[in-house]
Amino acid sequence: MATFLYRLGRWTFVRRRLVTFLWVAVLAAVGVLAAKAPAAPDDGFAMPGTEAQKAFDLMNERFPGGHADGASARLVFVAPSGQKITAAPNQQAVERTVGELAGSEQVTSAVDPFKMKGAVSADGTTAYATVSYSAKAGEVSKTATDTLEQAAQHGRDAGLKVEIGGTALMAKPDAGGSSEAIGMALSAVVLVITFGSLLAAGLPLLTAVIGVGLGMALITALGSTLGLSTTTGTLAMMLGLAVGIDYAVFIVSRYRAELAEGRTPQEAAGRAVGTAGSAVVFAGLTVVIALAGLSVVGIPILAKMGMAAAGTVVIAVLVALTLVPALLGFLGRKVLPRKARKARGAAAPGAKENGGARWARFILRRPLAVLLGGVIGLGVLAAPALDLRLGLPGDESKPTSTTQRRAYDLLSEGFGPGFNGPLTVMVDAKGVADPKAAADEVAKKVSGLPGVIAVTPPMFNQAGDTALLNAVPATGPSEAETKDIVHAIRHDAAGLKTATGATVLVSGTTAMNIDVSQKMSDALVPYLAVVVGLAVILLMIVFRSLLVPLKAALGFLLSVVAALGAVVAVFQWGWLANLIGVEQTGPVMSMMPIFMIGVVFGLAMDYEVFLVTRIREGFVHGEEPGEAVVTGFRHNARVVTAAAFIMIAVFAGFIGMSEPMIKMMGLGLAAAVAFDAFIVRMTIVPAVLALLGRRAWWLPRWLDRLIPDVDVEGSKLVTAAPEPAPARESVTV
Repeated sequence: MATFLYRLGRWTFVRRRLVTFLWVAVLAAVGVLAAKAPAAPDDGFAMPGTEAQKAFDLMNERFPGGHADGASARLVFVAPSGQKITAAPNQQAVERTVGELAGSEQVTSAVDPFKMKGAVSADGTTAYATVSYSAKAGEVSKTATDTLEQAAQHGRDAGLKVEIGGTALMAKPDAGGSSEAIGMALSAVVLVITFGSLLAAGLPLLTAVIGVGLGMALITALGSTLGLSTTTGTLAMMLGLAVGIDYAVFIVSRYRAELAEGRTPQEAAGRAVGTAGSAVVFAGLTVVIALAGLSVVGIPILAKMGMAAAGTVVIAVLVALTLVPALLGFLGRKVLPRKARKARGAAAPGAKENGGARWARFILRRPLAVLLGGVIGLGVLAAPALDLRLGLPGDESKPTSTTQRRAYDLLSEGFGPGFNGPLTVMVDAKGVADPKAAADEVAKKVSGLPGVIAVTPPMFNQAGDTALLNAVPATGPSEAETKDIVHAIRHDAAGLKTATGATVLVSGTTAMNIDVSQKMSDALVPYLAVVVGLAVILLMIVFRSLLVPLKAALGFLLSVVAALGAVVAVFQWGWLANLIGVEQTGPVMSMMPIFMIGVVFGLAMDYEVFLVTRIREGFVHGEEPGEAVVTGFRHNARVVTAAAFIMIAVFAGFIGMSEPMIKMMGLGLAAAVAFDAFIVRMTIVPAVLALLGRRAWWLPRWLDRLIPDVDVEGSKLVTAAPEPAPARESVTV
């Protein structure tokens, strides 16, 4: 592989104008297709195989036109202090407010609370009105939301406290915007410090933007065909930018090192792509495996996000292998600092005893103590993960400055905490002799369960064969007691089926959250087995070793669990929560563990491949194991550190966003990269290699014969003489 990539690097360097033109042409063509492509369908949030989803689908079938998947709003009205909401002036103000919404754009119904049973609190101070929309959540028009907010303001002008809950005000998630800009700015600072050259710093940023632009354009162009929406591309943009910068950084860094050793720019480009490019290929493959493995979980939106992001990573690899050396052809030696350009043929950057080499020698002197310190430190950081509680945060996790959060709190105060998470119980009585009696029996059984404070009368569809009833728990949606009620209803479903002939299903947002959490837990072990197993095999091919891939996988598990511990400490326990704007603690997003495993595993293996391939390169070329570690750190510690800071900067930019789930993702990914890069790869890895010595590179003979020799370390390039230039060399000096 190294030889092929070496030739590719030299060819693209010489044919730089053609290669650059082809990339620009492809980007323009895909951009045109994206501009003309029809709008992609809404992703939705389907959970195939769960009872809540089965009930939801059946609800749409049996209650046509009910807009079960449409957005809704709850206007919560609270009377002035010392008054009742049922007092004539207050009741009239509520009716006028609700009347403004009836018949307005996208509104299918606006129910007066005084005409709906149970919509006025027992103490008479609070009432709520339900407004249903024909559009889905995130797709309600601005005109409709403006009308909703204006109506609420009119209620406030009449002296009432009015807040808006529900999904009608939910905005479509953006692609990052200011967060990506912050990440790019911080990355630029890191690159300038690392390379000491504006041109060298700007090249990775430029190629990363081109790669991400092409990836996002492809997602848009294929959106209607493959069902990829802008939500699907969120992860693709985040990861594409991060790995795109990192992969280009490694190619440029190796190119600079080869130049400083006295090689011609063309030869330096070939050797950079042949060595660092080989590491890029296998690092990219590990990321693709981790992302494509998200399909194992069985959640369509997660699978689409993973595949879209994997495609963007593939583009980042192709850009690094072809466009980066082509652009280096235009820059030549200008990627070096001015002082280094004047000293042609000087020693390569990092040939002297730099900070990376000194750090490696420090670890080699006391590897056991460093190993124990790193493992114990990560273990302490991981301890909060033992208290991990999963859920899908709702309005209760939003800042108190939002009307959704204030509406949630007012409903809890007026009607009880369980009112914000009622359980929808569906009674499928199709084919039953007396559907009404069956539904009444279910209602009686559910109302008698501990923790259920109210059950609405069964509401039948037009066919009279399916009924819905709402059960209100005494506890909030994310409480363990509410989960017990869901399990109790489902446990009694078999007995009710025998007694009445009707099938009982539990759905609603609360039940869906419970099912999502359970599905995530069930998928965790198979996902880990598939992703880690494939990656270990791939790393075995790269390093031709049994112990190094196993060490890489175990180190990853340490870092990802420590990152989960940090997420629990901040978002669940509330430690340092105020510093990043977390106003309400609660359960960790159900998809967070698998999401972090998928993303962080791929990125962790990036650093493993980039760092350890340089260590193996030294070992293969005759150095002692300890000295090979020092060589690897001398050459690559600085650039791996820079790459990690870039990743952290990109992910940390999302911590500043207002959406709690995105904030959680930003913190979790930034922490995971920091732990993995600086504690695992830069500390634990050299300590383990020092303790293992030559045994680290041991491979059984029978396995050695089976595994292909891909020559990632470029040993064939060391013995081979430089090939003649395919064309005249004309490079700016």
